Amino acid sequence: MTQVIHLGQQIWTNYHKTAACNLKSRIELVNGNERSGRDCLKNVAETVLALLKEAKQYNIPVRPVGAGWSPSPINIVEDGWLIETMRLNRTFKLNNAAVHADCDIAPEALLLVQCGATVDEVYESAEELGRSLRTGGASNGQSFAGACATGTHGSVWKSGGIQDHVRAIQIVTPQRILWIAPEKEVLSDDFIADTGSEIVRDDRIFAACQVHVGAMGFVTALLIETDPIYMVQNIQKAAKIEREHINWLCAGEFTKFSREFGLNEEPYFQQVILNPFDPFDKKCLLRFLYKRPFDPDLPAPPPPQMGAGYDALTLLGKVMANTDLFKANILQLAMERGYPKDRDVDDPDAIATWGNTTEEHAPIANLFNGSVTLDRSKLSDVFDLIIDSFREGGGGTVVTLRFVHQAQGLLAPARWKENVVIDFDGPNLESSHEGYKKVVAALDDAGVPFTRHWGKTNNLDVRRVRSDYEQNMPVWKWAQSQLMPDEADRQVFANQELVKLGLI
Repeated sequence: MTQVIHLGQQIWTNYHKTAACNLKSRIELVNGNERSGRDCLKNVAETVLALLKEAKQYNIPVRPVGAGWSPSPINIVEDGWLIETMRLNRTFKLNNAAVHADCDIAPEALLLVQCGATVDEVYESAEELGRSLRTGGASNGQSFAGACATGTHGSVWKSGGIQDHVRAIQIVTPQRILWIAPEKEVLSDDFIADTGSEIVRDDRIFAACQVHVGAMGFVTALLIETDPIYMVQNIQKAAKIEREHINWLCAGEFTKFSREFGLNEEPYFQQVILNPFDPFDKKCLLRFLYKRPFDPDLPAPPPPQMGAGYDALTLLGKVMANTDLFKANILQLAMERGYPKDRDVDDPDAIATWGNTTEEHAPIANLFNGSVTLDRSKLSDVFDLIIDSFREGGGGTVVTLRFVHQAQGLLAPARWKENVVIDFDGPNLESSHEGYKKVVAALDDAGVPFTRHWGKTNNLDVRRVRSDYEQNMPVWKWAQSQLMPDEADRQVFANQELVKLGLI
């Protein structure tokens, strides 16, 4: 049976040490010894249901938390219960009997993932089965469920967010254990019933739960679809770009951009890291990943050769955090020292599986994370506006351009057909916050629609959330009321951030 370990009242701080709260109790859940996935999911869900019923009875707010990765206060709950799930980290393959007769997805492509499994653990499980994920964020230490809940994206320009893998979600409310799925069947009714779940097949409710931001209930498991295993070749380098190249990216001419700086082929992943103080005269940092067939005999190169670890830029940004003297030059030094070793086109090939393109980094204290996502076709028009505003506001760190397809989920920030995500990551200083605020204000003044990442610093409120997601927001709220018609049930999951955002 699932263990419930009460660790008592304490101060809890998130992974990156950007937010803390005083807990009534920290509670850790641990898997039992069940052999079957159905039994494991059923026992965990029933344990969570009992905890939520108790919390509702005594008016105790609850926040489930995996790795606590989000720098935003999304997981903060004052005087409540924080229920940790990192030891609910099993994954299960499925056989033919588990799949619905009308399902058009092969059983070997499906993987049951518990809520506490990290992205890295899911990578490993998939690869052991000869499968792979198709996208992911910049790191692999966050829980897979948490990354889905906040709409985490990568820079795979033909794919959306990590939640696009999800084909069903087991969610527990204070009243029910639910299996949320689209109307097109994937798993059999008998299999779902064996997990202790009530089936809800509805496309709108499923789309709402794909990016639920922690406000739809307690997610205990996910069903995900994987791709056949593949490998990627890494090319990364420091190089000067010109305004013309920004126009190419804006137009989606990624093969043309790759031909100029990387290989003469279409890239799978593409990222540009800029120095905002001099984006064209200073070198930017380019990273391309090109898809390759899987070769089991090919030894995996060390992570730096695959481009993993570029988050070190955030640490090295502190080199110039407290000085304005030659800021552009200091930032450039930090960028080029912090970036992993160049892997240019003439260097020996660096090829590994998709799961080897990221690594878990050490916690980054005093981190600032902010981003805006907008229609990629607007990039050329707003590039100067964004760079100039960030610099004028005092922002003192790198600006990263990522490119993603429209993501699934009603509240997915990547909501346009083709998106550019512009990240501002660095030290948690007033200048970083002010630079980001200047960017947001400048885009608003120019009438440019954009969204923000749920798991990062975002300065959002209920009015802005409704404006950003327009007709999707009422549908999302309707779905929430279908799962938890009793307001008291929804209040179990309330915290200051979710109330501010109008999600509870």
